[in-house]
Amino acid sequence: MESHFVSDFFAGNRQRLRELFTGTAPIVITANGLLQRGADSTYGFAQDANFWYLTGIDEPDIILVMDRDKEYLIVPARSHSREAFDGAITTEALSRRSGIQTVYDGAAGWEQLEKRLKKVQHVATIAQAPPYIEQYGLYTNPARAALITQLKARKSDLGLLDLSQHIRLMRMIKQPAELKAIQAAINITISSVKEAFVPSKLQSYKYEYELEARLAYGFRKRGASGHAFEPIVASGKRACTLHNVSNEGKLSADELVLADVGAEVEHYAADITRTRSMGAPSRRQLAVHAAVLEVQRFAFDLLRPGMIMSDYEQQVEHFMGEKLRELGLIKTITHENVRLYYPHATSHFLGLNVHDVGDYERPLEAGVVMTVEPGIYIPEEGIGVRIEDDVLITSAGIKILSEKLSRDL
Repeated sequence: MESHFVSDFFAGNRQRLRELFTGTAPIVITANGLLQRGADSTYGFAQDANFWYLTGIDEPDIILVMDRDKEYLIVPARSHSREAFDGAITTEALSRRSGIQTVYDGAAGWEQLEKRLKKVQHVATIAQAPPYIEQYGLYTNPARAALITQLKARKSDLGLLDLSQHIRLMRMIKQPAELKAIQAAINITISSVKEAFVPSKLQSYKYEYELEARLAYGFRKRGASGHAFEPIVASGKRACTLHNVSNEGKLSADELVLADVGAEVEHYAADITRTRSMGAPSRRQLAVHAAVLEVQRFAFDLLRPGMIMSDYEQQVEHFMGEKLRELGLIKTITHENVRLYYPHATSHFLGLNVHDVGDYERPLEAGVVMTVEPGIYIPEEGIGVRIEDDVLITSAGIKILSEKLSRDL
């Protein structure tokens, strides 16, 4: 598949960052590092999205330095043994991809940077995340913390300026190349879901993982790098666990199956959910699905430039409450009652990460890409329904990027 991105894209992002950051301090940003899976093996490498956005480089441990009108990369040396296993990094390839002509090896690059650090009081970088984020139950990549340790080792009183807000605002508004990559990921997802959910095929699956495997095959054969996130294929009561990624349950003709999946194309994600009936749907299943579809249409109608996400979510929550009351699930519309059956937000930003960065307090602008994904989950009835589409905010309202995939049960 031909790349949607050329070096001018990354060079333009670096220039915009310089313009947003009005200070004179050098900008120093690191790539992610490899993470141990077991013994001497690693997990598949996943680049820091911000570093990729500024360089297009998919190698670990490289450091980007932007200092006034100068810019260069610092590339750590690899042993002959590691080159044999992982391959060598060529400076020509890094320059061609990023548009950065000056590439130093580790020692020479740090010597260059250290000279500059002695003359400044601050460095601009991306703040390190805590080692462990309890809310999500995950450990973070230590590369940013390691970079800050290296900087402080060379100048202990060095002040750090955080660039996160600048890059967040940049990434929130998608450029034409980004929109093409997102649409490519969406199109691959749509084609793969259509293929996997052909009724004759759907009835042949015995377990959720068979459907997951069919989707993964569809993504790869159409040019995606794979899944943009851990796929969710959950049927019956299991669909009421929002991130049920085990995908091991047995499928049953009297249950609904929920597939929350998205292909990844050049780091950009699709994120689409459809709920289908494995057999003839019951009246109750049809009613719940219809209610979710109504809430999604309501949400579509609200989205436009200038909308504040908190106001949007509040209005969708109230409308969802009306639907839950009509279904006999609640008697009064309160936040607590609605969240019993609808425990997540309606929308999140979409882009380089499936839950992409963005400012939820900032009014929406044309160029924002986001999901719209209401759902109703009734564990006591073994029914979980979610319908999710990807939309682009335009000057006139929205464009539904995943419109070509049927929402029918």
